[in-house]
This record gives sequence, C-alpha cells and structure tokens, in this order.
Amino acid sequence: MNKWIRQKFMPCSPLGENHSKITGCEKHIRLSRKAACEGTVLLKNNDALLPFEKGTKIAVFGKSQIDYVKGGGGSGEVNTAYIRNIYQGLKLKREQLQVFDELSLYYQSYVEQQYRSGETPGLLQEAAVPEALLASAKNFTDTAVIVIGRFSGEGTDRKNDGTDDYFNLSETEKDMIEKVTANFTKVVVLLNVGAMIDTSWFADNPGISAAVMIWQGGMEGGLAAADVLTGDSYPSGKLADTCAVSLDDYPSSEGFHESEEYVTYTEDIFVGYRYFETVPGKKERVVYPFGYGLSYTEFSLSDLSVCDDKKNIYLSVTVTNTGNRAGKEVVQVYFNAPAGKLTKPSRQLCGFAKTRELLPGDVQNLQLSFAIEDMASFDDMGVVAKSCKVLEKGDYNIFVGTDVRSAAETAYTYTLEENQIVEELHSYVAPEKLEKRLQADGTYQTLECKEIQRETFPCVYQIPVKPEETFQLIDVAQNKLSLDTFIAQLTDEELCHLVTGQDNIGVANTCGMGNLPRVGIPGVMTADGPAGLRIKRECMIDTTAFPVATSLAASWNTDLLEEVGKAGALEVKENNLSIWLTPALNIHRSPLCGRNFEYFSEDPFLSGKMASAIVRGIQSQNIVAVPKHFACNNKETNRKNSDSVVSERALREIYLKGFEICVKEAKPKMIMTAYNLVNGVRVSENAELLWGILRNEWGFDGTVISDWSNFANHKTEVQAGNNVKMPTGEPEELFTAIAAGTLKREELCVAVKYLLSTILWLD
Repeated sequence: MNKWIRQKFMPCSPLGENHSKITGCEKHIRLSRKAACEGTVLLKNNDALLPFEKGTKIAVFGKSQIDYVKGGGGSGEVNTAYIRNIYQGLKLKREQLQVFDELSLYYQSYVEQQYRSGETPGLLQEAAVPEALLASAKNFTDTAVIVIGRFSGEGTDRKNDGTDDYFNLSETEKDMIEKVTANFTKVVVLLNVGAMIDTSWFADNPGISAAVMIWQGGMEGGLAAADVLTGDSYPSGKLADTCAVSLDDYPSSEGFHESEEYVTYTEDIFVGYRYFETVPGKKERVVYPFGYGLSYTEFSLSDLSVCDDKKNIYLSVTVTNTGNRAGKEVVQVYFNAPAGKLTKPSRQLCGFAKTRELLPGDVQNLQLSFAIEDMASFDDMGVVAKSCKVLEKGDYNIFVGTDVRSAAETAYTYTLEENQIVEELHSYVAPEKLEKRLQADGTYQTLECKEIQRETFPCVYQIPVKPEETFQLIDVAQNKLSLDTFIAQLTDEELCHLVTGQDNIGVANTCGMGNLPRVGIPGVMTADGPAGLRIKRECMIDTTAFPVATSLAASWNTDLLEEVGKAGALEVKENNLSIWLTPALNIHRSPLCGRNFEYFSEDPFLSGKMASAIVRGIQSQNIVAVPKHFACNNKETNRKNSDSVVSERALREIYLKGFEICVKEAKPKMIMTAYNLVNGVRVSENAELLWGILRNEWGFDGTVISDWSNFANHKTEVQAGNNVKMPTGEPEELFTAIAAGTLKREELCVAVKYLLSTILWLD
C-alpha cells in the first residue's frame, strides 16, 4: 500500500501533465495572472479613458512601477523565479502602448540604487521628479500613469504618523501628483496596495481621469495590470472594504495604537460598511462604498423575483450586458433586520453571485438563496433571549444591487409576527473589561464590567484495553483495529511526543507533526501560505505567487478561489508537504493592521465564502488546509500578548463568523489558533472558544494547532483543546504533569486522536 509514500519522501515525483513539474509551472503562473485581473477594481474612468486606445503614448510616474509589491512580508512571502513589475508588464504591450522609457528608466535606476544601499523593497521613499524629465515626458504625450505602492508585513503594524505613511500620501507623493496633474490632461492612477489607503485625493479631482485598484497581484501582477490597461483583459472586481475619506473615519482608528497590551473593540458589530451605512452622518464619509467597482461595459439587472419557503429566501435575477465590451458583473444581496430591542446594522451582506463572461448583448440568469436564520442576531445581553440567535419580529427587507449603495430599493420583505429563537447557544468568551459599545444611532451603550467564571470541559474518553501485539497506523487505515485501540498501545512519552511539533524534513521550513516510526506514524510537514507555497530561498525551489487575499476577495469569484486553492495544493503535494497553513481570514478591522494583505475583507460573510472556496480546492487534493488565525488577530503590535477586548455578539457576528462559515461549509482538517488573548484568555488556552464554540457548537472534528512559538502553557493548551503545539512544545513538562496527576492520559489521548485522524485522511 502506497499510503503516506510522499510523507516518507519516497518519491518526490512530478504531478504535472506527462510527468512534468507542476511547482511554479506556466499553467499556475497563468492562473495567477488571471486571478490578478479578476480582482482588479476600476474605481474611476471619466470619459472612458480606459482601456487605452491602441497606439497610446504614456509616461509612467512613481517608483512603484519598478519597486512593485507582489505581496506582503513574513510568512506570506513567496519565493518565485521572477516578479513582473508594472514597467515590464507595459513593455510587453509594445504593439499597443508606447511607454516613455527615459522616465521609467530613471525610476529603475533610483530603485536599484536604493536596494544596493540596503533599503527594504516596497518601503522606498518616493523619488523626486526631475524637471527636465517632466518636460520631456510632457513633450512625448498628454497621458500619464501614476503608480502608488504600499508594503506591510507580519509582526509590524503601520503607523500613519507622518514618518510612516501608509493610509495618507507622503509629501513627495503629493508633490509628484501635483506636478503630473498640472502637466498632463489625461491621468490614470494605479494603486499597488494590500489594504485600503486614501482614495479621496483622486475621487473628485478633475485632473485625474481614471483610477484602478490593482492590489498586490502576485508574480505576474505587473503584466496583469497592463492587460487591464490595454483591454486585453478587463476589471471585474468589487471592493471588499469601504474606502473612507480619512483614516480617522474608521471607528477602530482612535484606539488602534492606544496600548500595546490590549485593543478594545468599542465599535462592536459596526465594522466597515455596517458602520458607514448605519451610523448617522457617516455615509458622507465614504469615498467608494463596499462592493463597488466599475466595468468597461454596462450591465442591467431585470426580471428580479424573490420568494421564500419559511426556511430559505430564493432570488432570481437576469443580468444583461448592455454595453459594447465583454465583462462580468457581481450581483449582491443584503438584508436589513427590524429595529427591535437589539441594535442592528442597516445593511448586511447575505449572498452574491458573479456572472460568467458576458459579451455585448449576452444575458445570464443568476439564482441565489440564503437561509432565513442567517438574518438572526446573537443576544448576549438577554434583551430577547440570552445567549441565543434570535430573529426579532418585524420586517426583514431584502436588497439587490451591485454594491451596498446601489442595493437601495427593497426587493422583498419577509415579515415575522413574533420573535423567533433560531438557536440556543452559550455565554462563552464574555468580556470582563469592556465598558461600552457602539449602537446604531451613534451613541454608546454602557456595559457592566465584572469578573467572569469561565466554563470548563471535563475530558470524556474511555481508554480501551491495550492490544497484546504492536500495531502500525496503516492497520487502522485498513480497518484492522480502531484508532482508540491503536492509541492505547502508545506510551505516555509517545503521547507527549505526538502533541508536540516535529523537526523539518525535506524542503519543509515550518516543521511538522506526527513522526513516530515505531508504530508507523509518518512525519507530516507544514508549509506557509496563503499567497502561494513558501519554501525557503536556499532550497532553490521557485513556486507560484498568487495575488494576495484582499485581491482574491475583490474577485467575488468562489470558483476562481477554488481553482487557486487546488493549484497551490498541488505545489505543496509535489514537494512532499502535507499541510498548507492557509487561508487567513481575520477581519480588516483597521487599514493599519500589518497583515491585512493576508486577510480577505471587512465583511465576515464574504471572508467565510472566500475561505470555504480555497479550502475546498486545497483539500480536493488531499492536502490539509489550515484556516487561521482563530481568532481576533486583527493587530500585529505585541501580537503574542495583546488582549482583544470584544463583546460576545461582535465576536460571534464579526470575528468568528467567517471561521464558522468555513468550518461548516468546507470542513477544514485543521485550525490554527492565534497568538493573542481574547477577553483575558490566550486563544490556545481558551476552552470556551475551542471546546465550547469550535467543537461543540460548530461540530469541528479536525486538529487544532497553535501558532508558532506562542507564550501559552502547553499543558493548559492540551486541556483547553489545542491539540498540537508548534513548532515545538514541552513534552518533558507534559510527562512530568502526568506523573504529578495534573494532566490526565485521557486528555492526551483525545488530542492525539484528533491529530491521527487528520493524518489518516492524507493519501
């Protein structure tokens, strides 16, 4: 039997067609380019300037055309054979565009000099524009492209304090923009970013004709941008976040850097568009709303029909391409719950669908549905029913459109005559220090702070009789004995070994788990993600860098994300790795979070659907997907000790919801816990979160692993439901705890059973 042959590193055979190598192959690189185009968001296009007409001459300004950011730093970095920057991408379109090379080569020289001097790629200061070059560019053309780039990475948040410009433009950037708009009649802006930055400076500026959010598009991002600019492709992305006028307009900004020890989520459930579309006076502070994105063509929605069967709401809508170019449209469905005893947002996303490519005149009918219980709210105060999901009586209005603002007209109303309890849950992970939280009317509800008695979950596990002979794990796979009986033959030392991360094998650089040869347990290795398989440069293996998660989310295309997940998993598998540490689906609570590029959106529904698609793609290849970081890892500053103070309702409706959707729909085989604390308890030591919510309420039956080198106590983690401590644990301390009676063998057996169940799933 060849089960686990790759985990044993025999052989490392290619998985491509005709036994070709699939890692970093041309097919996957084409997919990366396709995905970058699909997630591109056209924000502005006055007088249909884009796509450029054939033969257009352009002058490209900004160091980011050379210093292109394909993705962020840290574990999300991907080592590739090359990166195609924007200038290189545009030069490949020489039959369609003429680029003023002298200007771009000036930026190339500047960037190369900065690299030689030790400056960090992506973090270079903008270069000043020489007057002579400006004049020459003006003589060459009347059309300019400005490229603005931003870089961020794991472990560090951005400041936006004048010395660390992230959201706002730097003074040098402002000077460049002023000079360009004063000298060119047609100006296009490209934003090479991983999260929201200031868009107000071009939205109403008559001197800027077009603006395109190209995100951080992976290794072929520069060519993908050129595809869109020339019309070889087209933008069909929609914003996965709200673009506000200023950083201060985001309610999380005020307290984001208040303390390194904690962050208080006083905005509660009013995150992103839920805040801007609900709280009085905040709509005016939006530049581009959630879900917004233009096209090179026009679409109409017609023949809308909506009905329900008391369990689900069903929608049918016809989309017609009424323009003169090909394109795709995204139909979005929102609901508005009645204003009852529980405060509620004015809009919540509950469904979406993207058309296929529609040629001019093409028509497609889209069918959408969602469960009525999805409109329920979690009552953490007992104003309707304590610790329950409730539908309050009244009208639930359904809206259909192409962004949160265009979905303004009521398409259907579902009416409840009486309050309805959808699901009885528990009071888990309640805050002890949250003093207030925002309400829909813009006021704050005062909360009582009190010490919470946390619930415990006694271990329920019956140890079977130890078998007389020694069995191998393959015997369990062949149904010769139960997994419980197999575990019964393991010594206490071996159990402690199995709940501890294991050393790297082969090209792995993030360690693994398992690895107990005496009984045939293979060592299964992990690999970083999520924008592609990350293998250290010294291994000399180039992989495919896909667009960052924000870009993928902006595609609103779950089929595409499933395809990306499958491709990445094949590269993981070909290199004899088994566990891909992706997707990351924490919420974009603030534009300043250093790791936003790895996360999908401000919206938990969109995040959950995107994550589910990627997990399905990954696990279709029998590679373990690992959604992370569970939960509330929305800040990198002091991430191993920072306490996220959040209400139970916001926790469940915003920060856990994406994970819940992913767990229930895609059934990932692993979950990674976050470094941080939530309401005073480290996540990997939080039994209410891991046993109470994740396993007992959601039915998760996979393995729970820690993030790497956290500050938690290993014994407490095991008892709380964190099954494996990565990359190494404290097996000696665990063995001592067993001898002392403070850790039960049964508790270790439960953790090992979850791990071995996952290993048995591998092929």
